[in-house]
Amino acid sequence: MRFVASELEKRGVRVVTFDFPYKAEGRKMPDRGPILEAAFAEQWARVTASTTGPVYAGGKSMGGRIASQVTARGGLSPMPAGLVFFGYPLHPPGKPEMRRDRHLPDITIPMLFLHGSRDPFGTREEMRELIDELPTSTLTMVEGGDHSLLTGRNKPISGELLDSVRDWMR
Repeated sequence: MRFVASELEKRGVRVVTFDFPYKAEGRKMPDRGPILEAAFAEQWARVTASTTGPVYAGGKSMGGRIASQVTARGGLSPMPAGLVFFGYPLHPPGKPEMRRDRHLPDITIPMLFLHGSRDPFGTREEMRELIDELPTSTLTMVEGGDHSLLTGRNKPISGELLDSVRDWMR
């Protein structure tokens, strides 16, 4: 995400990143949902207190999911102008029955899903079905992309993809 943040900054999009408590403390196992959601909401409050204009929330994988869960329950004030997901974890790899999307229909703001065609956290078909059920959502498939949207070894996320994120926010 640091690369993505840096590249979006070059495109005129101010980006704020942060570590969840478990990461900041050097632990590998994520905290429980309420702790993750509280950390996201606290960071959102800090950022929006000194920001004018539209502000978007989102993140990579679990970070995006946590942003969506807090948004769905009305825990972000002001409400984001939209949500951007870099590899939404629709379900754990190999466990399509363990969906993580029940809260998404409660979100009425625009959502942009960037998803790799080789992402084990959700197939192309599963993502298209999800998007079809969410009227405010847009799906951008990254052909050959994995869960990190990378299409090959040492191949960064494309500039065209980041341009499209910037343009979607505008």
